[in-house]
Amino acid sequence: MQNINKKIYSLLPVIIGLIFVAACSKKDIGIPESREIIHFDEYHGQKISDPYRWLEDFTNDEVKEWVRLQNNYSQKFVKNRFQKSIKQDLELIWTSEYVSTPFKVQDKIFYYFNTGKLEQNRLMIRDCESCPERILIDPNNFSNDGTVSLASVSVSPNAEWIAFAKSDGGSDWRTWKIMNISSGEILDDEIEWSKFSGAEWSPDSSGFFYRKYLKPDGEELLDLNSSPKLMFHVIGTNQINDQIIIWNKNDPLLSSSITVSDDGQYKILYTEKGTDERNLISISRYEDEGFISIINEFVASYTFIDSEDNYLWFLTDHMAPNRKVVRLDFNNLNLGFEEIISETASSIRSVDLINQSFVINYLDDTFSNIKYFSKDGKKMGSLELESLGTISGLAGKKEDESIFYSFTNFKQPTQIYKLNLLTGGSELFWEENLTNFDPNNYETRLEFFPSKDGTLIPLHITHKKNLQIDSKTPVLLYGYGGFNISILPRFSKRYLAWMNQGGVFALANLRGGAEYGKSWHEQGMLLNKQNVFDDFAYAAKFLHANKIGSPKSTSIQGRSNGGLLVGAVMLQNPDLFGFAIPQVGVMDMLRFNKFTIGWAWESDYGSPENLDDFKNLYAYSPYHNIQAGVCYPPTLITTSDRDDRVVPSHSYKFAARLQNLQSCDNAIMLRVETRSGHGAGIPRNKLISEIADIYGTALSFTQKN
Repeated sequence: MQNINKKIYSLLPVIIGLIFVAACSKKDIGIPESREIIHFDEYHGQKISDPYRWLEDFTNDEVKEWVRLQNNYSQKFVKNRFQKSIKQDLELIWTSEYVSTPFKVQDKIFYYFNTGKLEQNRLMIRDCESCPERILIDPNNFSNDGTVSLASVSVSPNAEWIAFAKSDGGSDWRTWKIMNISSGEILDDEIEWSKFSGAEWSPDSSGFFYRKYLKPDGEELLDLNSSPKLMFHVIGTNQINDQIIIWNKNDPLLSSSITVSDDGQYKILYTEKGTDERNLISISRYEDEGFISIINEFVASYTFIDSEDNYLWFLTDHMAPNRKVVRLDFNNLNLGFEEIISETASSIRSVDLINQSFVINYLDDTFSNIKYFSKDGKKMGSLELESLGTISGLAGKKEDESIFYSFTNFKQPTQIYKLNLLTGGSELFWEENLTNFDPNNYETRLEFFPSKDGTLIPLHITHKKNLQIDSKTPVLLYGYGGFNISILPRFSKRYLAWMNQGGVFALANLRGGAEYGKSWHEQGMLLNKQNVFDDFAYAAKFLHANKIGSPKSTSIQGRSNGGLLVGAVMLQNPDLFGFAIPQVGVMDMLRFNKFTIGWAWESDYGSPENLDDFKNLYAYSPYHNIQAGVCYPPTLITTSDRDDRVVPSHSYKFAARLQNLQSCDNAIMLRVETRSGHGAGIPRNKLISEIADIYGTALSFTQKN
């Protein structure tokens, strides 16, 4: 031991010299200095270093200055010929009109519209089917820079009122206002400190239910959000007079919401814990004060579909991972749930009761398959589609004879159809026409590849027709893999811009999502999370084995939980990619539950306070698994200064540590958007600039000759 100590001491001058040279070289190329502090946290007897804890105070002046220097540094790489070309292409692409799938309330038709040049989409209305359209709410008037968005709307059952929520600078906090639809008058009512909530109207349109959190004691973009109250607001009153319906004081991690049946006869109370799909259900006649508990244990997911007379229909995954439709007789609750439409090999994405029949959206290998059933579960046919893709917007009421729906896939921009439910026929209502774009000039296909454990994973591959694909072709591989969320075939202007540069876009439907039901989700959550990272890495290996790009030409991208995905996979496979783009990612898996709504993700990630979960989280946490002496791929980390869902300190700490431990000249960059949040409501111009910066930088690093 004494000899070993002598050898170590003799090497100290060399080690110090190497550190000095590394520090000088970083300073010479302009990487901002990220000071380190001595800080340790103890988990289950193990001390864990957190040298960049100071970056968690992201509203601090020192951190703001650090961010400014980081943005300046990243700009040295962002300004390049690819970025300029992509931005010009996006400016052209984004001049097309946008229309959302219309929805009806009474005789009124509502939809969002954009000329292609507006920062935010307008909410439009037709007061009847043959009436001219008019602007109902224009969020472009909310602010001068377009950063205050229209986050959510809810129309009263009598179609006289609309509750609408504003988001300031991308924050998840919502401020609700109420407008008279006919006159356009905005009432004095103002509902503050609402989050993750809609507005569920009472049958008489006198008010609505909503979820409210306590006003934060400290920084509103940082403080933990728990113990929400379910409230009821009466039109024309002050918020301080709102009634508390449910407040789970004894368990601050529980949250409640109410759904009112279309016929106004029932109210259904949901109780949830975080992002866990499993929930509790209680029901009552609308006018009754109390609720009758139906499901009192967190064993499965139950979603109310509709009701008629004494029957209520639900969609559930109880003993049916791909989900089924069940019925409850309110007059005979002791009979329990009766199975009406059984589980099949395809998972159910959504169910609506329209024109007295069920319209069910199944997923067949990620593609929509629409089938009709009677109220007692008999098959009644299906919706014929000309090509494979994703159907959205199938919603309506029992008495509706026609509805709108949208269709899209990776090469087909959105088409909106009007479906006649009496004849089964569809007619085109609107389609997106992009300048200089022809879908016939692109091709898309679905492949399946074996992951590390042999599980077959879907991989969508899209590019220009006749593109000469080889190992030098730029490839953009995208993934998410978590929280029971399906990433489905959908046209995207950002991916079109990538393909217009001669690139291939690939989407891997990783485990952790809902593409194949509950079991697919469970295979990628908690202690199975490593499966998701393996799926993503093996997607890249499959592409490269088939001469679709190579490690040098492949960029990987993911947002939020997908940012975690990219961070973990690039650290585990540093030689597999030419560029990494972790966006608004969850990077510190030991402290994700300490900020805003992060505690809610424990249902998918586990809790660091639990020993087994801690071991698992620590094993893949991006912030904690950066190793000295490893050459990591060039990386552009992106976040926003007002992201109060995945707070920006995740990205800040990851960037600081990765920059300081990077062992080669591959650049580690951080791009922080201002007046922006987790992603929703970003103005047009900011979005175009962000996409151009990201993809331009990726191409500049992967297409070096």
